[in-house]
Amino acid sequence: MDLRLVAYFVAVIDHGSVTKAAQALYIAQPSLSQAIRSLERQLGVQLFDRSGRRLTLTAGGRSFAGPARQILADVERARSKAHAVRDLVAGRLELAVLSTLSADPLPELTSRLHRAHPDILVTVLDPGSSSGVVSQVRQGQAELGLTDFPVKSDTLQTHELWDQEIALVLPPDLAAGLPDPVPLEALEDIPLVLESSGSGSRAAIDEAVERSIACVAVECAHRQAIWELVMHGGGATFLPRQIAESELRDVVVRSMAPQIRRAVGLVFRPGRLSPAATAFMNAAEAMRRER
Repeated sequence: MDLRLVAYFVAVIDHGSVTKAAQALYIAQPSLSQAIRSLERQLGVQLFDRSGRRLTLTAGGRSFAGPARQILADVERARSKAHAVRDLVAGRLELAVLSTLSADPLPELTSRLHRAHPDILVTVLDPGSSSGVVSQVRQGQAELGLTDFPVKSDTLQTHELWDQEIALVLPPDLAAGLPDPVPLEALEDIPLVLESSGSGSRAAIDEAVERSIACVAVECAHRQAIWELVMHGGGATFLPRQIAESELRDVVVRSMAPQIRRAVGLVFRPGRLSPAATAFMNAAEAMRRER
C-alpha cells in the first residue's frame, strides 16, 4: 500500500473536503481525487460517499480511518528512531571484549563515547578469548571486537590502536631482592597466579615467557580473584602496567627483561559501520592520539 495515499485520505478527513485538503497538500484537486480513487481500488472498498454535495465517509471509510492514522503514526515513530540513530541521538552497539581489556581501556573508551552520545546503548560481550572475539564479530553477534593483536582472520578488518606493557605484579616479599627489570630466568623461582590455560591473556603471556615459567601456584578463571590472591601474597601475576598501578594495592610492579608488550586494537566486518560503531571508533582513535 502506498503510504502517500493513506496520508491523502487522512488529510481529506481532517480538512473536510478534497478542495481544502489539496490546498493544504499543495497538489491539484483532480490529482488528489484520483489518488483517493486509487486507494479505494487498492483496498477494494469505497471510502467516501460522493452522492451528496460534500464527501462523507462510508462505513468502510470509518472503519479504515483509525488504522490509517495508526499506520501514519507508526511510520513517523520509525522514521524518528531511524533519524535518531543516524544523528547519534540514540543507537545500539554490540561490543565483544577480551576480558583483560575490560578494565583498561574499555571503561575510558565507553566513557568518551557516552560523553559525546549519552543515549547510545553499549552491550559488552565476553567471548572468553581472542579467537572468541574474532568469532563473535565474524558471525555478527558483535559489530566491533576489542582484542589483542595480531588477529588471525582473513575475513575481518583490523584497526590497531596502541600497545600495552605487560608487567610482573608481585607481593612485596616476593619482590625483595629481585632486580628491576626482572629477567625471564628469575621466573623459575617465583610462584605464579595465572588465568586458566586457554584464556586470551594467558596465551599472550605464555608466548613470551613459557620457557621460564616453572611454578604455577594457582590457575584461576576469575580476574578479580587473581588480583586478590596477589595482593594477599599468594603469588605473582602478569597484568597491563596501567591496570596494576591503578587497581591493585600493596603490590610491586616490575617490568620484564626483555619487556613484554601486547598490541591492542579493534576488529570489524568489511563494509560500512553503524553510526554508533563509527562513534566508538572515533573515540578510540582520539584516545590513541592522546597516548
